[in-house]
Amino acid sequence: MRTALFKILKREEREPKEKEKPEKVETPKKSIGLIIDGPNILRKEFGIKLENIKEALEKIGKIRVAKVVLNQYAPQGLIEAVVNQGFEPIIVAGDTDVRIAIEAMELIYNSGIEIIALATRDADFLPIINEAKRKGKETVVIGVEPGFSVALQNAADYVIKMEGKSDQSEGYEE
Repeated sequence: MRTALFKILKREEREPKEKEKPEKVETPKKSIGLIIDGPNILRKEFGIKLENIKEALEKIGKIRVAKVVLNQYAPQGLIEAVVNQGFEPIIVAGDTDVRIAIEAMELIYNSGIEIIALATRDADFLPIINEAKRKGKETVVIGVEPGFSVALQNAADYVIKMEGKSDQSEGYEE
């Protein structure tokens, strides 16, 4: 069994400050709304597992909403894996980007969600991150190399870089 490989970088850790950090105070976990760009992240060549994304986010807060946007070409095994992990699959005919944007905007305007998490490598979603921050939400981007947008990483409060291939059989074919 392979251990989960990911790295979470908070903005303060990416941009070192000269001031001393205050002592950490235990606070209740914040509520997270997660949207996963299925065709972009859940590809066989990346081998990213949904449970690894879940595990990484639980270090930041409590997942309250978890949706995976897939296109009509998603294999049945992937859809079943999404459901089995407790995520809500959303199947879209054609391009998934518009639906991801709609779902993200719903989370941004949901007062019960404090953190918006977006699993994608695509810089097209930079306006979503900016709007979430404008509305006072913390932001998380989850991605994998190659092609993980630097602009997206620089805009988010947290960056979770998932790593490497595993023995996962679900995912999109190239």
